[in-house]
Amino acid sequence: MEKLKSVEQFEQLKNGERTIFMFSADWCPDCRIIEPLLPGLMADYPEYEFIYVDRDEFMDICQQHDIFGIPSFIAYHSGEEVGRFVSKDRKTREEIEAFINELSA
Repeated sequence: MEKLKSVEQFEQLKNGERTIFMFSADWCPDCRIIEPLLPGLMADYPEYEFIYVDRDEFMDICQQHDIFGIPSFIAYHSGEEVGRFVSKDRKTREEIEAFINELSA
């Protein structure tokens, strides 16, 4: 998964065709649990570009988008937010898949 490098890149990527941002941090145990699932999810949903956003490095983006718990996901399509899966709770593969599948519904 590509890591976000700048606020400018975030703005550019959210204007892309289909982008899912995963907000996370290296120290987050719930984030580490879903990490092994991510390559499979990315392979199952090739129509989406998945971007890792480090919560500590991009706190301003997190605050602007009300990301107070991690791991969390926000999806954009052509600059518009089309879905979010934001909470402080641990996520399962099934929950993440349900979130992504609802984006296409």
